[in-house]
Amino acid sequence: MTSTVTTAADLAADTASATPVLTAREQEELIRTHMPLVGHLVRDMLSRIPNHIHRDDLTSAGLHALVTAARGWDADRGVPFHRFAGTRIRGALLDELRSLDWATRSVRSKARNTETTRQNLATSLGRTPTPEELAQALGTTTTELHQTDTDVQRATVLSLQGFTTSSADDLVTERTPGPEEMLLRREQIGYLHHAIGSLPERLQTVVTEYFLQERPMADIAKDLGVTESRVSQLRAEALSLLRDGLNTHLDPEMAPVPENPDSITARRRASYYASIANNTTMHSRLAMTNSHGHTAIGRGTRPAVAA
Repeated sequence: MTSTVTTAADLAADTASATPVLTAREQEELIRTHMPLVGHLVRDMLSRIPNHIHRDDLTSAGLHALVTAARGWDADRGVPFHRFAGTRIRGALLDELRSLDWATRSVRSKARNTETTRQNLATSLGRTPTPEELAQALGTTTTELHQTDTDVQRATVLSLQGFTTSSADDLVTERTPGPEEMLLRREQIGYLHHAIGSLPERLQTVVTEYFLQERPMADIAKDLGVTESRVSQLRAEALSLLRDGLNTHLDPEMAPVPENPDSITARRRASYYASIANNTTMHSRLAMTNSHGHTAIGRGTRPAVAA
């Protein structure tokens, strides 16, 4: 099956690569400037795939795609280079993962059947089924169930939208969530937007520009007047705050308990958690998405904060 990330623009770029629009020096500058974009996309992909996939394999494929993009990009088409290259790099990373996928169709079939049964049981029981309940429903043993999960985890190929237990040639259409599940998903998305909007200004800038606008870290560092290393530190700090802030409101059992509640750090974090609560309501959270769960905020804009 043809990859869904291959677009008409990609094909046109491949044709154009025979007669480059840019000079060799201009291509080299584009490549040098956007190398951090490869690193960002590789890191994002590595966070969602099995540990046996090596970074070097993905990085090599991503850099090759970046070079190809520089040779085929034409500014007159009106597509920014970082977006044009990002599409090609993602496609190259996905193709590389597909080439490394060893799982047989029988493993994929078992995985799909297991996931469907798990979802049906969760709906009927009103909770996540235990391994014993799932194994009984599948007519197998917990040992075989664990082996199937292990096989899939070692060979999972990731789509750009999330995990999938299908092979590259046998993608499965995602099931449509029910009304209750959609409502919960929309509220979670709303909480995330408000949590980002409640971050300190500099942390909010890093998160918004790095993850939402997909700007290279070097450009963000230049705008903020700091080093790339400092931007990386700010990003890590922001993600830690977001994770703990969301857990505080959505999953209190996962929320951290400070060793010294009176410390300056603990008080600042508590203030941030409180600001999320003060800046969000059920109405404002749901307003972030439409009835289909699609974001209602323009791509690349700062998350809004409830009045």
